[in-house]
Amino acid sequence: MKKYLSNLLILCILPVLTIAQKRTQKLIYSDDFKNGTSNWIVEFEKPETSSMKIIDGKLDVNSSVGATIWFKEKLSGNLMITYDETLIDASGVNDRVSDMNAFWMATDPAKTDGMIKRDGKFSSYDNLNLYYAGIGGHYNKFTRFRKYNSDSEKPVLKEYTDAAHLLVGNKKYSIKIIVNNGLIQYYLNDELFWELKDEIPYKEGYFGFRTTISHQQFENFKVFQL
Repeated sequence: MKKYLSNLLILCILPVLTIAQKRTQKLIYSDDFKNGTSNWIVEFEKPETSSMKIIDGKLDVNSSVGATIWFKEKLSGNLMITYDETLIDASGVNDRVSDMNAFWMATDPAKTDGMIKRDGKFSSYDNLNLYYAGIGGHYNKFTRFRKYNSDSEKPVLKEYTDAAHLLVGNKKYSIKIIVNNGLIQYYLNDELFWELKDEIPYKEGYFGFRTTISHQQFENFKVFQL
């Protein structure tokens, strides 16, 4: 009887906790991609053969080599970043199911202010401080998570090679990234892919979509303060 009452109490408390957590989330930025690309700065490794535009309320990025699309606003504090992403696989020249990647809390130690500026080539970001998720990298062979240090060290902290953690073309993915008092989490379709309890966390920086040789579309970008 005592065990039953204890379990019942836990079940009653859990919804209350969930509601309390939601109440602490404050939407601070959003982009439904209906009003152009003014919130974003793109760095294409080869801009002459790549494009970024709005198609049917989606941010469409078609990149022949490396590309980073930075959100213009610098973020800080405890955050949750959410968005939807689809890798287009329709026989286009860059329709490669690979590299659904992201940078977040990115800063350049060599600069005291202003946006990060690089050339779109993946290695050009090696001397930044940031967190990195690489989903289905290297022709969809593995998924990796890293923490970059500005001394060009970027150790792999978690890696998957099984099909369940790789990509499927033309499938919409929901991404959720959480930064909360040193706890770093990355969710894909509500499944926790990566968790890091960082003793020396990055507390501010820029967010960017990252990819190479692919055609991707983004929707429903939101940033919440926690």
